[in-house]
Amino acid sequence: MRLQRPGWTDPHLLLALLAALPVWLVLFVWAPPGMRVPQGVWAWCSLVLVQPCLEEWVFRGLLQGEALRMTTWRGEPARIGPITWANALVTLAFVALHLVAQPTAWALAVAVPSLVLGHLREQLHSVWPAVGVHAVYNAGFGLLAWAHRVA
Repeated sequence: MRLQRPGWTDPHLLLALLAALPVWLVLFVWAPPGMRVPQGVWAWCSLVLVQPCLEEWVFRGLLQGEALRMTTWRGEPARIGPITWANALVTLAFVALHLVAQPTAWALAVAVPSLVLGHLREQLHSVWPAVGVHAVYNAGFGLLAWAHRVA
């Protein structure tokens, strides 16, 4: 069976992108004044290109791929409601990584986007859609921090 490559019109992908809008709005209203604004081209490249690629390849590609293999029984991944065990476990690890560099509330706030990115990886059978959505999310957070500072 040959998998079809997802396009930008895939409903999972479109919903993942649209889900960012209310989050950005809420964060803009309640964002703490200490939000870090990327300074310079390299900081923006890191935020929008390097971090999404590295994090998605490691977390969704390697870890979630292996966790899916380990938690699949009779051809079906084990689930907690609609979420696979693999996605839940990788999300815990993703939040833990963010605890190192961010305040607790902000680190916990990456849980839902992580579940969305994990869902994309599972539904579309590729890390690339998750990389793209992660890049859009990060760009929005950077622009939000910038807009908060100038407002």
